[in-house]
Amino acid sequence: MPRRLPGCLFGITLGILLTLSEFGMTLNAEEVETDHGAMHEHGAGHDGHVAGSQWEGSAEGKAYSEFNHHVAGGLVVLIGLAELAGALRWSRLAWSRALLPVAMLTGGLFLLLWSDHDAWPIGHLSFSQTYLGRDHEIFQHKTYAILLLGLGTIEWLRRSGALRHVAWRLPLPASAVVGGLMLFMHAHGAHPSAHKIALHHAAMGTLALLAGSCKLASVQGTVRPGETRVSRWELAWSGLVLMIGIQLLFYSE
Repeated sequence: MPRRLPGCLFGITLGILLTLSEFGMTLNAEEVETDHGAMHEHGAGHDGHVAGSQWEGSAEGKAYSEFNHHVAGGLVVLIGLAELAGALRWSRLAWSRALLPVAMLTGGLFLLLWSDHDAWPIGHLSFSQTYLGRDHEIFQHKTYAILLLGLGTIEWLRRSGALRHVAWRLPLPASAVVGGLMLFMHAHGAHPSAHKIALHHAAMGTLALLAGSCKLASVQGTVRPGETRVSRWELAWSGLVLMIGIQLLFYSE
């Protein structure tokens, strides 16, 4: 009999969630206060421009950020629907297994190029300033991009049969958990809607942690070729991914 994931994992996950949520909110508030103080002292905004032309919180900045989140939401919804088809063992939609790696590779490339208007390659910052600079928001966006590109490549190779060892099934749930944890530490600098953004990220972080836990539970089971049994863990995983995608589609600042 395959070993089941201990039920206490969800309690542990939620305990970590509550602790990080409180810490993340405090961190975000402190960062906003620090950035506002720096703006008043130096007359500079988040991107180094004068405060009067501050990007964060401006109409253009909000539209840019919301567009990026909505594009990500569409890709995540596609992943959720594809994973739902797999969880329900819809054999006629076997091609949908390719949607997850394709969506991840597309999302990773999109973030790598377009996540921040100041960052390399579309903004005025150089490659080294983008990846080695002190802007944590940009750094996290680019980290997500690299994670998506790497994970999409692994999933493409695994689902095409090139990577057969069961260990290659672990990066997907592990990345969901790591990505969820990162969301609690993600802030948008001196943004007038910083608290609302923090709540968005806390909700997505919660869903990502739970989704990763469910996917990890499904990895511990043995799936035989042609098996038609529906896995409750995979259903939960796909449902939570869909919820993240829907939240991203309705993201607003």
